[in-house]
This record gives sequence, C-alpha cells and structure tokens, in this order.
Amino acid sequence: MSIESIIHSEFVSILLETIRDVLPIIIVIFGFQYLVLRQRIRNVKKVLVGLVYVILGLACFLVGLDKALFPLGELMAQQLTSPEFIYAKGQAVLDSVRWQDYYWIYIFAAAIGFATTVAEPALIAVAIKASDVSAGTISVWGLRIAVAIGVGIGIALGSFRIVTGTPLHYYIIAGYVFVIFQTYFAPRTIIALAYDSGGVTTSTVTVPLVAALGIGLASTIPGRSPLIDGFGLIAFASLFPMITVMGYAQLSHWRSRRNSKTETTIRSGG
Repeated sequence: MSIESIIHSEFVSILLETIRDVLPIIIVIFGFQYLVLRQRIRNVKKVLVGLVYVILGLACFLVGLDKALFPLGELMAQQLTSPEFIYAKGQAVLDSVRWQDYYWIYIFAAAIGFATTVAEPALIAVAIKASDVSAGTISVWGLRIAVAIGVGIGIALGSFRIVTGTPLHYYIIAGYVFVIFQTYFAPRTIIALAYDSGGVTTSTVTVPLVAALGIGLASTIPGRSPLIDGFGLIAFASLFPMITVMGYAQLSHWRSRRNSKTETTIRSGG
C-alpha cells in the first residue's frame, strides 16, 4: 500500500470521527434555535458551508498533529536531552541529573511556549473582543504578548520541574496562592479577562506541542516516568498567564497614574 493511500485512509477515518464529535454540537445549536427559540437561522446555506469548513479544518488539523506536531515535539525533547548534546566530548556522563545541565531545554520550552501562544487562534479571538469591548484600552498585541510571556515562563518552569522531579502540586498551590493574592490588587476590569486568558492558552496549537514536550522529556531523562512526570505542563500554561495579564494591567494602571500625577504637577507649577 502506498503512502498516499495510507494517508488518504487515515484522513477518511479521522474525518468520520470528527463528524461524530461535532454532531452533538450541531444538534444542540439547531435544536435550541428551532425548538426553544422557534426561529429560523439566517443564511442557512452560509452556516452549513461554514460547518463543512470547520469539520474539514479539524480533520486536517488532527492529521497534522499525528503526523507532524506530536513527533516533532518528542523528537526535539529527545535531542535536547541526549547525553551527546548535553555533555561535551570527553566529559563524563553523570549518574545523577543536574538541573543546570538542561538549560537549553528551559530556553526551548520558553521559546516554544511563547511562539505557540502568539499563534493561538483562541487567544487572538479573545484579544480582538477584549479590544473592541474596552474601546482600545486593552490592545490586541499587548494582551497576546502578556499571555505569551506567561506561557513561556510557565512551560520553562514546568520543564524544570520535570528535570528535577519535584512534585507538581508544590508549584500549582504556590502559583494559585499568588494569583489569589494578586487578584486583590489588580484592577477589577482585568481580573475576569486574566482568568479567561489562562484557559484560552490550552487550545489547538499550544497543547499538542506542550504535551509532546513534557512526555518526551519524561521519557528521556533518567528516573522520570512519562505518566507521572510527563503531564502537568499544560497546568503551568494555564496558571502563569493569569499572573502576567494581571501584572500587565497593574503596570499599565501604575504608569497611567504616574503620568496623571506628573501632568497635574506641571499644571500646578505653571
């Protein structure tokens, strides 16, 4: 059987699974529209064409995950943690894992977390809506960069946790305690958006690469379990954007207050 026929058969199988998964959503939407609201859907043809595009897009994306993103993430983790890469020639390979030897992993994790988040469609949609509702007070790129920085920091710290083998709940509990503390001082207008920003990061682009990175790390680092240590990176990707978005709002609020005081001082002095 040729490669083209194998890919074609896999695509058809995934397409049928996608239709099955999307069907309950279609039933709920159309059911409420016709049975509860008792109104016809406007531009039915456009809606149906859009649903076809969504199904085809999801099927293509799932095939791409299986063929490219998951293998690529695991391959990068294996290459970055291989003794040939970490230890210089002539240097003895240590029996114990030293966290400082894996600094390239932390850099790669931060970079891939930042890059995937900036390209995340769900975050782009939320940023556009937030900018529209706030009349431009919250900029699209400002929110995207703040969330991406949070994800980058979170993935790097989560990779450090896998390398060191420390328990996951220590980081998560400490992080959420800090979020609760920060919530009391953050502007009220940004709190809900900051909490939502932690959720939109765990979407179509970020999750596959982050999950593959975590499993790949745990599979290659001595003494780590892919099941116990490989998962948990996505929790970091959800936690730290809340911190950075509220921090971004607090910094903007502080700068605006400082500028207002400066203008008032200049006017009173004049």
